[in-house]
Amino acid sequence: MAVSPLVLFALFYLLTSVIIGDFYKVPITIAFLLTSIYAIAITRGMNLDSRIKLFSQGAAEPNMMLMIWIFILAGAFASTAQAMGAINETVNLALTLLPDNLLLGGIFIAACFISLSIGTSVGTVVALTPLAAGIAAETTVQLPLMIAIVVGGAFFGDNLSFISDTTIAATRTQGCRLSDKFKVNSQIVIPAAIVALLIYIVIGFHVNAPQDVPDVNWLKVLPYLVVLVTAVCGVNVLLVLVIGILLSSFIGILTGAFDFFGCIREMGNGVINMGELIIITMLAGGLMQLIRHNGGIQYILHLLTRRVKSKRMAELSIAALVSLVNLCTANNTVTIITVGPLANDIANRYGVDKRKSASILDTFSCFAQGIIPYGAQLLMAAGLAAINPVSIVPYLYYPFIMGSFALLSIIFRFPRKYS
Repeated sequence: MAVSPLVLFALFYLLTSVIIGDFYKVPITIAFLLTSIYAIAITRGMNLDSRIKLFSQGAAEPNMMLMIWIFILAGAFASTAQAMGAINETVNLALTLLPDNLLLGGIFIAACFISLSIGTSVGTVVALTPLAAGIAAETTVQLPLMIAIVVGGAFFGDNLSFISDTTIAATRTQGCRLSDKFKVNSQIVIPAAIVALLIYIVIGFHVNAPQDVPDVNWLKVLPYLVVLVTAVCGVNVLLVLVIGILLSSFIGILTGAFDFFGCIREMGNGVINMGELIIITMLAGGLMQLIRHNGGIQYILHLLTRRVKSKRMAELSIAALVSLVNLCTANNTVTIITVGPLANDIANRYGVDKRKSASILDTFSCFAQGIIPYGAQLLMAAGLAAINPVSIVPYLYYPFIMGSFALLSIIFRFPRKYS
């Protein structure tokens, strides 16, 4: 019963949308709302007021609120930057620097580099999605594909970066060094990234970009350059967005793109456009809190570990645990913190190398987080690009390749030194 809300959500939203053949027919907000009402109804041992309070605590959990603040600031920045002309000028710059057949590969490499430098997939998505959406509008590339390239590259760095919170959580729970986990992890995901890059290059052969690209107005490109540089330097993502908003506003007023009140109006429109993402985030947080309270996550943990008998099965159980719990929590850092101690016990009991178990925790949490349409990264990307998050999923080549390579590394005992 504790995990039945997840089943209901899958049946009501995913299955119905597949049968109808239209993921826009059923609003994802309504799917979460009905599922949340059901989860509140089946929760036992407390009165209705207490159940609603518990749900609200999950909706207002610190990680959820941090995502909401990012959504609000990202909406304000995206709207002012677009009104000021930053997106068009940055797109012109990209079209000028990159040949047609390297546009897709170039965006993927940029996303990988930025996420590896700043250690956060959300920050990378915020920085690159408007640019990717603008390039898609000026070329023959499908918008969901272009956004998926950014999301894939964002998870490359989230998984590998030394300053990523998932890396830190995985190594701390398993008791190994960051550098050791990187050595294992890199041998698994770098080949996956190379395969994804080759796919993007092949697809990019058919891209047709405009031939007459206007001269670049460097002043209007400045907000995105500053956002990218400050993000790479490790500045807090909220501060990065505030800097971007102030700079876009100043340049917009200076160049006459809008006056002071027009600037304020654009900020307000940007925040309003993020309203659905904020609602989804809060509903998902409350829903997962009820599932956790009712024992759903503990049940999943027990179910997947009761038949473990070998080292390979132990590694597969850790991979399955972290993937399923991530589907429940929609937060890969919280998932690693939740599953980490149990994964450590499994590793001790069956002789799994702690460097390998840390790599499995991080890689499979990023895999699961990278393909769920209600995760912060896909919600953010979809919101900035004004598309349905589900439409991005079929084009998420890198997360699926990464998950496949990670699974094969368990089955075929690779890397040998750590297996």
